[in-house]
Amino acid sequence: MPQSEGGYVSLPAVNGNGGAIYQSTTEPTAPPSVFESVKRAIGHAIKSSPNDSEELLRSERLPVIVGGSSTMPVDPMDDIELRSVQLQFPNSRGSILEACEQRRVPTDKGDVHVAIQGDTAKPAIVTYHDLGLNYATSFAGFFNFPVMRGLLENFCVYHVTAPGQEEGAPTLPEDYVYPTMDDLAAQLLFVLSHFGLKSVIGFGVGAGANILARFAHSHPDKVGALCLINCVSTQSGWIEWGYQSFNARFLRTKGMTQGVIDYLMWHHFGRNPEERNHDLVQMYKQHFERAVNPTNLAMLINAYIHRNDLHLARTPPGTPGTETAATTLKMPVINITGSLSPHVDDTVTFNGRLDPTNSSWMKISDCALVLEEQPAKLAEAFRLFLQGEGYVKYFRPGDWDCTQSSSFI
Repeated sequence: MPQSEGGYVSLPAVNGNGGAIYQSTTEPTAPPSVFESVKRAIGHAIKSSPNDSEELLRSERLPVIVGGSSTMPVDPMDDIELRSVQLQFPNSRGSILEACEQRRVPTDKGDVHVAIQGDTAKPAIVTYHDLGLNYATSFAGFFNFPVMRGLLENFCVYHVTAPGQEEGAPTLPEDYVYPTMDDLAAQLLFVLSHFGLKSVIGFGVGAGANILARFAHSHPDKVGALCLINCVSTQSGWIEWGYQSFNARFLRTKGMTQGVIDYLMWHHFGRNPEERNHDLVQMYKQHFERAVNPTNLAMLINAYIHRNDLHLARTPPGTPGTETAATTLKMPVINITGSLSPHVDDTVTFNGRLDPTNSSWMKISDCALVLEEQPAKLAEAFRLFLQGEGYVKYFRPGDWDCTQSSSFI
């Protein structure tokens, strides 16, 4: 815009090399006051040569009197333009997970993507992600947390991703029969056999927590402990089944629609996610829009809404029939949810089906997506859980030492 119309001009070059110091900064053409000019000149003279300061003093102009008063001085830093500021996608946040060894494990229902993080000679933690996410988007931020980085020195983490949900996955064939929730749980047997794991610690979120609970119920000798977040132990209700059925249909026919994104945001953040961490919410929205294969996600959602009940029941000691049937989970379980999560009631139901002598229920305040919104509290709870079960011996803040548990022998 021309200067006569109140436009903007670039600041003069004062760095001695002919280049502008604030190349992306603009300043109104209104001249500064004499006092401000002297202050700026002295400030630049301290950091530059005498010739530079003299040139700057000569470039300053006296204030122009308009209507009996001088023009108000304008701070050149008042109109800074922020450029090239972009949100980072979840899959590029984790420097630790970027170094994971990637493997494809063959199973009877197709290959499974597994990312290995840590020394394979250490005790194993198996993670499983939730709907719309993968191993990186679910666990990158959490396992980059300082406390968890210390924990990783004593464990090896095997991040399992459901078929077709990994980053950049090709669209599954139309005739591909997606595994059921029980089939997805059975695939973990192939993972443990492939890596020679006798027993693992399960760490699952949402749909992944349901899969790990199924596997632990069917193979209690393979799981030493479970940390489950927002775990649902019942079959889907009519409302969930209806919403998710529409979502799966839209994902197949129209791709990632706004309605599907809104439902996924509710699934992870609960109601009114815009009232919480704005950057985190926008990051997940952009992930769902750009980085998710809609056809593959539709298949996973369809498998999740057609899940059957876990058939868990809390039975008192000595009840007839409990000697031959595993009615509830036998291993220690920590059942976690966020106070703002839409799955709080589901975790309460799940807690009522667990043995109170080897399980605990925890509701973390002011969050729904626990791994992202309250990583410190979750990491501390997970550490104390492992310590209580004898997997970790804690000496002083910042020090970790893993003891060899009998469940790994």
